[in-house]
Amino acid sequence: MDYSIQRYMMKPHAAIDHRKWLPWLPVILGMALMYGPTLFDLFTTVWNTDEQGHGPLVLAIAIWLIWRRKEELFDADGGTLRPVSGFALILLAAFFYFLGRTQDYLFMEAGSVVIMLVGLVLALRGTKALLSIWFALFFMLFMVPLPNSVVDLLTQPMKMAVSYVAEQILFAAGYPIARSGVMLHIGPYQLLVADACAGLHTLFTLEALGLLYLNVVRHASAIRNISLAILIVPISFTANVIRVMTLTLITYYLGDEAGQGFLHGFAGMVLFLSALMLIIAADSVVRVGVRAGKVHEPFEAVPK
Repeated sequence: MDYSIQRYMMKPHAAIDHRKWLPWLPVILGMALMYGPTLFDLFTTVWNTDEQGHGPLVLAIAIWLIWRRKEELFDADGGTLRPVSGFALILLAAFFYFLGRTQDYLFMEAGSVVIMLVGLVLALRGTKALLSIWFALFFMLFMVPLPNSVVDLLTQPMKMAVSYVAEQILFAAGYPIARSGVMLHIGPYQLLVADACAGLHTLFTLEALGLLYLNVVRHASAIRNISLAILIVPISFTANVIRVMTLTLITYYLGDEAGQGFLHGFAGMVLFLSALMLIIAADSVVRVGVRAGKVHEPFEAVPK
């Protein structure tokens, strides 16, 4: 009996093969030394703003997604090693990192980590291991801060569209609202639709939320996955409109201090909750459509 208890207690420790982790210790240490200052800069600058506050959450989810695949990444057969391609990507990532670090291009510096991880996995583990974590690496792209020139170019028309739709809906509902560019006038108040409310970063955050939903749910139907991936864009736009309308109504009924204070953060929660509910609702509609399409498919001839 004592022997069986001892075997039971030793089983979890026997399942851990530390030898498979030892070759990765220099890699992990090197990545920590290389990108530690980058993470510090991100946390103290762009990730500390409303526009890109989703960065730490994206990083945490990406690490969790990779950890979920640790058995396939470390324990299983990694597939065909690609040392030439892997080291080429490592050199490319090092070049982008050096250029971004020395020239203060945070976009290139932070983006190089994804290229670096792809190169390391290809060179040390192989193609099969890379395919097991491809979504986590792709998801990490949403934490990379975009250049201000790109953000300014794409954000302005998005804010105009969100402001226009919010104005039309509230005006149709009988509210005294007017619009001048991205400025909404409702009652005695004026509200500027800022980048944090309807900008490119918000759209990227909601796109990341939708893609994470697809990855977690993992539908077997390719049509269902493609349809949901396409619908994420209008869903993100609709969620932005709901957020702007919520802030406008909060300001109209409770005053400017309420709109700019605690309830402004609450409107951000409304944004993500409404987006998640819209994604789930769209998923249900697509599921019904896919099932209806299968019902109306012609019967296949059964061989005798």
